[in-house]
Amino acid sequence: MKRLLDLAAAGTALLVLAPLFGVIAVLIKADSRGPVFFKQQRVGKAFRPFWIYKFRTMRSGAEAALPLTVGTDARITRVGAILRRSKIDELPQLLNILKGEMTIVGPRPEVPRYVEAFRRDYEEILAVRPGLTDLASLKYRDEAALLGRSDDPEDEYVRRVLPDKIRLSKEYIRRSSVPFDLGLIFKTVHKVIFSGSAT
Repeated sequence: MKRLLDLAAAGTALLVLAPLFGVIAVLIKADSRGPVFFKQQRVGKAFRPFWIYKFRTMRSGAEAALPLTVGTDARITRVGAILRRSKIDELPQLLNILKGEMTIVGPRPEVPRYVEAFRRDYEEILAVRPGLTDLASLKYRDEAALLGRSDDPEDEYVRRVLPDKIRLSKEYIRRSSVPFDLGLIFKTVHKVIFSGSAT
């Protein structure tokens, strides 16, 4: 049932948003050199790696330096800053949903280095497909600003933020249902519209 809902929602959204994708592609190319899309390896269900898609928001190649975005990151382009605030940069993940690598609501996928650091926890979390939004996405909608206030952003992420995200991912799995998922979708859309940030 959930997979059918994912296919219907993602397919419809991609058709409706196709003109917007075209406009965004032009703006990204006009603003900085590099590809329109950014892809990064994440770990999916059953520890299967996959490439997550986003609109590129940083200078080409800059993402490799640190997998985290911190504060007013100098790597972010002008157009990229707008895409991040509105969370439009995440929309290409609708393609990941169509491919079956992700679902609309589920634990956010993490990069391999952090999954390996908490592998026992992820044995439970990666029993399900990762999602576009979840409880942690809502709580940490200002994650970049939070990490920007730390003297050691990666240490802050690994010691405090990620363990809490893991806790919330496990909570989501325990509470997962169609009504609960619909509630999270509604809350995510509300955050995007009224605060300009959801994940």
